[in-house]
Amino acid sequence: MTDQEYMLRAIQLAKKGEGWTNPNPMVGAVIVKDGRIIGEGYHKKCGELHAERNAIASLTESAEGATIYVTLEPCCHYGKTPPCTEAIIEQKIKKVVIGSRDPNPKVAGKGAQILRESGITVVQDFMREECDCLNPVFFHYITTKTPYVVMKYAMTLDGKIATKTGASKWITGEPARQEVQHMRHRYMGIMAGIGTVLADDPMLNVRVEGWKSPVRIVCDSSLRIPLDSQIVRSAKEYRTIVAYAGREENEEITEKIERLHAKGVDTVCCPDEKGQIDLKKLMTYLGNEGIDSILLEGGGTLNDSALRAGIVKEVHCFIAPKLFGGKNSKTPVQGIGIGLPSEALKLKCTDICRIGEDIRIICQVCEKEQEGPCLQES
Repeated sequence: MTDQEYMLRAIQLAKKGEGWTNPNPMVGAVIVKDGRIIGEGYHKKCGELHAERNAIASLTESAEGATIYVTLEPCCHYGKTPPCTEAIIEQKIKKVVIGSRDPNPKVAGKGAQILRESGITVVQDFMREECDCLNPVFFHYITTKTPYVVMKYAMTLDGKIATKTGASKWITGEPARQEVQHMRHRYMGIMAGIGTVLADDPMLNVRVEGWKSPVRIVCDSSLRIPLDSQIVRSAKEYRTIVAYAGREENEEITEKIERLHAKGVDTVCCPDEKGQIDLKKLMTYLGNEGIDSILLEGGGTLNDSALRAGIVKEVHCFIAPKLFGGKNSKTPVQGIGIGLPSEALKLKCTDICRIGEDIRIICQVCEKEQEGPCLQES
């Protein structure tokens, strides 16, 4: 096997931790000696051993003189687990091949430096692009302390997310809906607007055994969420946060908050100057709560607000080969829109694939577009 193949194996291993390591990164490690893999591992779950230590635990023989391929720079600080650099040095590993650099200030370059100072050969940036693709969420969260937001919606070929009556089940087929369940498992939070809650009474959980459900976040400026909604009734089973913008001195608001708290719902007040939810303030709060990523399953109104607030990093669009028609049918992004094509929000397409009969398009929001509001306010 080649160096590239060993690192590809480490990447493959890292992906096994998807959905379980947050807010930690996904990391894989492979230990090679005399052209043979003698140990491999990955970071399985936040709070548990890191990839390097799991690889060492799986060793079939001494690692003295071996090479370890790891997708992310080894940690060098004490957190929930001891430093991986210590374990590598103790095992007398001769060479460390690193894919991604760790932007965490506690690590950034220090891990590689400690290894070099111990006489270990260190190769950095090996297949860095491929390794970086594992952890856009971690890189964003560790540097901004705010969640990585992925906007997801399903629409027809004529751009509708519901019929003129508001019906939306189901636009896409079962394979696409299964992929959405996977996305809910992958990201730590899921966010919807009160309009979606009132119209569909959703659970916003994962319905696949063995996968975890995300923290549910509802944007509800006036606290209209019904106490008998599925989300409120299941709040003690799935963590639920309702963001609102009303004044707490209002007796009706105070009473509603108390009743929500009694049912296990957390609340947070994030008003802007117009009495609506300030999504940037909400992202700061959620980041401080340890939520590193959010799947935005909002309707057109919340999607518009999120784009204007500049919080969206990726857009995942599922397109079904159907036509709804009608001027009153809802679209993925509402508001008043833009005046000229040159004012459009710029996206970079990173993937297009077919899922069953549907098509999924993944785009990244161009960084320069995140500097301020990108759509006119309605």
